[in-house]
Amino acid sequence: MAQVTLERVGQPALPDLDRQRGGLWRILREIGLLALLFGVYNLGRFLSAEHAGSAFRHAHELIGWEARLGLPSEASIQHHALAIDGLARVANVFYASVHFPLTAAVLLWLMIRRPAAYGKARWALASLTGLALIGHMFFPLAPPRMMPGWVDTGVLLGQSVYGPSTDSGVANQFAAMPSLHVGWAFLVAVVLIRATRSRWRWLWIAHPVLTFTVVVVTANHYWLDGLVAIALAVPVLLIFDSSSSARTRKGARSTTDRAVAAPMSNQSPISSSRP
Repeated sequence: MAQVTLERVGQPALPDLDRQRGGLWRILREIGLLALLFGVYNLGRFLSAEHAGSAFRHAHELIGWEARLGLPSEASIQHHALAIDGLARVANVFYASVHFPLTAAVLLWLMIRRPAAYGKARWALASLTGLALIGHMFFPLAPPRMMPGWVDTGVLLGQSVYGPSTDSGVANQFAAMPSLHVGWAFLVAVVLIRATRSRWRWLWIAHPVLTFTVVVVTANHYWLDGLVAIALAVPVLLIFDSSSSARTRKGARSTTDRAVAAPMSNQSPISSSRP
């Protein structure tokens, strides 16, 4: 008597159209998540925008801290930069047009081409933004362009993204500490250097360096604003990197355990035996 064993046939693969729809839905979902994060961040900025008095007091205190630390004067650096024809105008354009669009473009590229790195970058960026929001709410800080000795290059050249006064524009102008311009640029550079293999990837170091220079030349941030942002970004990157590595090791162990536990069989999908 013959005995026939049939192997269960798996479910057919999803059609290409369904996979495309799933990929598009994932992109739209992530864009919505980032938009929600940006909205919550701006809400917090508005909530902290009423503390003008403490913002200017904190600015005077921070300028004193920088002097005691021996940091070079941002006002002096700006004075020399303004002597170079066209430099301030280029710096204003960089400040207004690179920060958010480049960060969004990098996240979109990671989502499509480096999905494993994207998850880590997204949550690192969200965590740094949350920490910055706490800083903006509990330590409102007037930027140097509002202080005597500095020049508001945006207003001077008609390129201001904020407006001529502290009440104009849609953004909280007392959210200088820490600098998300510098913090985001640092995160973008580190993530792209680690996620790519091109020999040119190290040029991404120029992004946070240029950003730091621009925010000082345009008098939008102090040295300590950028240094604190980098100090916050480093542990955030380490935390998400270690958690990602732990998940990878756990997944590898689970796969190995299943492979070892799986019964070894040389039986073909359709076999016959006779008594």
